[in-house]
This record gives sequence, C-alpha cells and structure tokens, in this order.
Amino acid sequence: QVHLVESGGGLVQPGGSLRLSCVASGVMFSIDVMGWYRQAPGKQRELVATMTSGGSTDYADSVKGRFTVSRDNAKSAVYLQMNNLKPEDTAAYYCNAQGKTMDWAQRTYWGQGTQVTVSS
Repeated sequence: QVHLVESGGGLVQPGGSLRLSCVASGVMFSIDVMGWYRQAPGKQRELVATMTSGGSTDYADSVKGRFTVSRDNAKSAVYLQMNNLKPEDTAAYYCNAQGKTMDWAQRTYWGQGTQVTVSS
C-alpha cells in the first residue's frame, strides 16, 4: 500500500505563488507517473500537471506558463510550483501516483487533498 501526503496549500492573493509538495511512502516496484489534479466545488476532477519518471510532462492548457511540475524520484516526491495564481485556480488539489506493485499489478493512488484558495 502506498500513501501520498500533500502539503503547501493555503490562501493567496491573485498574482501570488504557492508550492505544493507530495511525498509517497510505501513499497512499489515503480512509480511511473506522479502529478496533480484539482477539483473545484460542483466540478469534475481535472488534470493539472503530471510528470513521468523519465521527465516527460503534461499540463492543462489553463496552467501552461504559470505552473511547473517537478519530481525527486529518489524521495518519491512530486512538487507543483504555482505562479500568477488566479481566482479560477481555487480548488482542492490532489496528488496522484501511478505505478506497479512488487507483483507487477498496475495501481493508482490519491492523496487526501490540499485546499488552494485564491482571493483578495
């Protein structure tokens, strides 16, 4: 079993910055993709940014140029640097990890979520 623990959410004014962190604990054969999703009230959960273990990234169009995802594979950690935040970025942000267990079963794990609120 893998547990994802997020930190770094909070209240920030429009134009401000926040950095989210997520660390995975537990035993996995590999963590292939780590990243972030978000869910605003009344909306579906959506992809924000992901990074593969090889460094390939995927971003939602709405955050390109403002958010940067990074990983530390040795620490099983993923980070999200969010700059020039906008009120529409307000949501619960969830860490996501996809990989293989020791018996090669494909699994997806989610963190508990951290709230990001952008408001003046």
